[in-house]
Amino acid sequence: MSWRPTYRSSKFRNVYGKVANREHCFDGIPITKNVHDNHFCAVNAKFLAIVTESAGGGSFIVIPVSQAGRIDPHHPKVCGHQGNVLDIKWNPFFENIIASCSEDSSVRVWEIPEGGLRRNMTEAMMELYGHSRRVGLIEWHPTSSGILFSAGYDYKILIWNLEIGEPVKMIDCHSDVIVCMSFNTDGSLLATSCKDKKLRVIEPRSGRVLQVSLTASREGFTIYLLYRDKVSLFISFTETRFHYLSLLQRQESLCVCSPHLE
Repeated sequence: MSWRPTYRSSKFRNVYGKVANREHCFDGIPITKNVHDNHFCAVNAKFLAIVTESAGGGSFIVIPVSQAGRIDPHHPKVCGHQGNVLDIKWNPFFENIIASCSEDSSVRVWEIPEGGLRRNMTEAMMELYGHSRRVGLIEWHPTSSGILFSAGYDYKILIWNLEIGEPVKMIDCHSDVIVCMSFNTDGSLLATSCKDKKLRVIEPRSGRVLQVSLTASREGFTIYLLYRDKVSLFISFTETRFHYLSLLQRQESLCVCSPHLE
């Protein structure tokens, strides 16, 4: 009779991370402190973009991923916004296209030249205005290359058609600031978390709210809407734990996982 351990073995039990060598790091970048809980960094197969500290308006730096090492403090920047940049996202279909949003209530779309910036870029290929307050989040639709979502501090989500440069729909179902947006893989569902501690599942095409769940977590939490075996799962992160939720289980977590803190 073979002996089996009473604990569950893990493939990652003896796997340890290795700190990258200095020559493989990006050093000397003045990273912003004004993005709140949003993304200050975005990367794709070609470029690394990082929101930077700046005076007199918002800016971010774009560096080819092959250009590791210490970055020149005078490296060219994308600096067309009049307020702090709060979020940046690369277009998943076109690697030279990046969108940004700012405290100046605008969303801008930029085209980065091949090889990176050689001078400061101040003119965007598209400027989008529709929010009445600052714009904190942007998200590209995962299956439609010309569709961009933006969430503002006016509690609204605007859906932009970049072919015409206009919002084609507004989702107005939130009662407080939207903290996070996430699509499932085919873009048929949008999940949002809000400072009102509610988790919403929205059908983007119609704007209809399919589900609202009140969470016990702190105000604002990060969510990821997954698509697995035709069941959508949430991973809702709080300060010390995360929850797996299923749309089939409308209110309760499938499980709660707490990380080891020691």
